Amino acid sequence: MRCDYFDKGLCRSCTWMNIPYTVQLSEKVSTVRSYLDPILASRDSNLDDFWTAPVCSPEEGFRNKAKMVVTGSAHEPNLGILDPDQHPKHHDGTGVDLSECPLYEPAIIASFEPIRRLIIAAGIEPYQVPTRRGELKHVIITVSPQQQLMIRFVLRSTDQLAPLREHLPALQDELARRQAPARVITANILPQHQALLEGDEEIHLAGDQTLTMLLNGVPLRLRPQGFFQTNTVIAAELYHRAATWIAELPEIRVVWDLYAGVGGFGLTLADTARRAGTPLRVWGMESSPQAITAGNQTVADLGLADTVQFRAGDATRLATAEERPDLVVVNPPRRGIGAELASWLNTHTDHVLYSSCHPKTLAADLEYLPDFTPVRGTVLDMFPQTAHCETLVLLSRCG
Repeated sequence: MRCDYFDKGLCRSCTWMNIPYTVQLSEKVSTVRSYLDPILASRDSNLDDFWTAPVCSPEEGFRNKAKMVVTGSAHEPNLGILDPDQHPKHHDGTGVDLSECPLYEPAIIASFEPIRRLIIAAGIEPYQVPTRRGELKHVIITVSPQQQLMIRFVLRSTDQLAPLREHLPALQDELARRQAPARVITANILPQHQALLEGDEEIHLAGDQTLTMLLNGVPLRLRPQGFFQTNTVIAAELYHRAATWIAELPEIRVVWDLYAGVGGFGLTLADTARRAGTPLRVWGMESSPQAITAGNQTVADLGLADTVQFRAGDATRLATAEERPDLVVVNPPRRGIGAELASWLNTHTDHVLYSSCHPKTLAADLEYLPDFTPVRGTVLDMFPQTAHCETLVLLSRCG
């Protein structure tokens, strides 16, 4: 893959851009195995049987989310990045425009010019970091598998909501003509002068309340501040792979989905099991109330309210549930699940499915699970052109 921004030194976010993709994938697999293979060997796991082939991603056009810093002026806005010190790249405050970044899905790229025209028409001044003046800080765009958009304008205050609303119909019409319809449009309010992407307050401006991410036949509902995997192709394969592995386990009736997000794992498992005539009881926990609301919307959409429920809470401090889980799915942030939760899992379930974005913390957590044998694992390339990847591991209780 070639990128003019990288070649010209304008953007270095993709640190592996100059490395052939086959080499990238091989390096990621080697790194993951350097952390996990010693643990697998110590538990008599057959390494050849344990590891399945890594899952490749498209090299470009795979990112379903763009987080664009708005710089320049109301007459000439740019959508892109600041430098590492959070100052505009150029003295005139224009930053670096990345509206042709080849990583984004086509519908996102198609939205940049209409959004730029809206900013000009509404006369909304971009926020200038050095002077702390201006209103529009970021534009955050997410695209669904059906090429529908969620667009969020991150503003310093509510002062410019009226002109923004006035020009939304023109934006919606143009995006529809470009076959990239805006399904959800909101304003997010971030008054602080801090290196944050968004604030707490979200104001609905147009369209629906959620963006539907249809993966493997499951209509996952994404709300504006909800988390979703950034690579739709790999996310779909991640959930499909999990469901395939779990279907091969005997007597799985109760599943807990911790760090559940919008419910990708739990809902895919529940829907797959129902289709196979072996319904599961699924209980999910996630710290974000918005994500929980979205997850329970999908539960209602699928008619699974009798068997699936999501609750807001901290997965590291487990709430009690009516039934002991046969399987627990964990999909934690980079810090991992930690000793407390891992120790609880070590005595309270028979199987653990662990999805990790950081092999070092995954290896550390596996040390806290001595009563489990690693059964199967794979590397999924969620983040091409970088050193990062996702690792999926299935563990079963010894004996």
